[in-house]
Parts: sequence; C-alpha cells; structure tokens
Amino acid sequence: MRLTPRKEEVEAVKALLEDPTFESADHMAKAVIKEVGEILQMRDWVALVHTWKDGSRGLNWAPFGNAAEAEAFAKKLSIGGTGRLVKLYAPGVMLANVDGKKGWKGYCFHLECGHAPFTHSSAGTSRGACQIPTCPCDKFRAS
Repeated sequence: MRLTPRKEEVEAVKALLEDPTFESADHMAKAVIKEVGEILQMRDWVALVHTWKDGSRGLNWAPFGNAAEAEAFAKKLSIGGTGRLVKLYAPGVMLANVDGKKGWKGYCFHLECGHAPFTHSSAGTSRGACQIPTCPCDKFRAS
C-alpha cells in the first residue's frame, strides 16, 4: 500500500511528536498509532475482487491506495479467473459527517461544525448552514 502523506495528516502527527506532555515514549507511540489509524479511516481505498473461472467467489485483496496500484498487483498474479476493482469508501468520512472532524482539509473549519462541505446547503457557489440537524453551524468556513 503506497501512501502519500497529506499536509493535514503530517501536521496532526507532528503535533503529537512535539507534545512535551507525554509521560513516556510508549504513551507517545500509542497516541501516534491511534492518530494514524484515524487518518487512514479518512481515506477511500480500492479492493481487488477475484472470481474463479467457474464463477465462484475467489480471493479478495485490499487495501490499495488507488486503481493503478491494484491493477499493477493484479498483473503480477497468475492464479486464473477474473478480477475487478471495487472502491471502498472511508468509514471515517461517514462518521465525520455525523460527528465532525474539526480541522481537517475538506471539512468546515467553523469551531462548532467540522462536517464535510456537501453537508452544507448550497446557494450558487457559496455554502450556507450545515444540514446535519444536531449541528449549530450557520455558515461554512473553508479556512
């Protein structure tokens, strides 16, 4: 799995590494692992789904960072059958649309919101209030 770190991902991990309040390296390592886990939940992935020649279910492989990576992997296999790519949508994004993921690029930076732009009502090219019923946000703030 190839990862290209995004600016907000690097900033989140860097903040943990520079935090002087950790009691030990073990505590810091656990915090970094949890943060990276959350970061990876915010990404969409690709799965390679395999079917044997007789049409029965085959083997599945995931996650791949993009279709090209999955296709390159598939070309290296020689097990027969057919394969297709399936997009795996990020569970973290779905949860963030409900719970908010404050401070992430692609999410409202309003202090009380943090939801994805598509949850905000559109008026032309501008975005209005968040449409999630429990959110008090009255205007989308991209930065």
